[in-house]
Amino acid sequence: MLEILTGTGLAASAGLNAYIPMLAMGLLARYTEVLQLPNGWQWLSNGWVIAILTVLLAIEVVADKVPVVDHINDVVQTVVRPTAGGLVFGAGAGSETVTVTDPAGFFTSHQWVPIVAGVVIALGVHGLKAAARPVINTTTAGFGAPVASTAEDATSVIMSVVAILLPVVVLVFAVLIVLLAVWVFRRRSVRRSERQAARAAGYRV
Repeated sequence: MLEILTGTGLAASAGLNAYIPMLAMGLLARYTEVLQLPNGWQWLSNGWVIAILTVLLAIEVVADKVPVVDHINDVVQTVVRPTAGGLVFGAGAGSETVTVTDPAGFFTSHQWVPIVAGVVIALGVHGLKAAARPVINTTTAGFGAPVASTAEDATSVIMSVVAILLPVVVLVFAVLIVLLAVWVFRRRSVRRSERQAARAAGYRV
């Protein structure tokens, strides 16, 4: 169960920012004893991989805070974030951490299952993020983009660390994501109704 929560938290984090959970895992595995990556995933702690992820993260952080550019970035990240989600779910679910000491038996006969699960989770969170950003930009005339992006990055960092150290807390993040989804769809419904009312008023005039 803890392995599933760890993988879920990391994949959801990748849905917000593809590079933060990968970088967090690489740094923790390379410089601490908190996380021991399974053999097939030790490349995440390679110095060159960490350096490349750092550069990509810097680009992502800047691009995601500029209105219009953030939309283009979300389109590009539609492939990147789910891919990262699959990688971190697979790596995280099979890693030995302070809370998971015997992950060897997890998905042993179906190694593709955690990767697919990570892709689906990250894609869902990414879709929610991409749907929420236009609502935020429109509501705040674009000024909310950097604030929302910073909050998403911070959430991704916290969720990545929590998924590794305290995976049970991932359940709290799951509830918050569901609440955010409800808010986004309600706001989109209100905006749709307002546009329809405006068109109807225009026809009457």
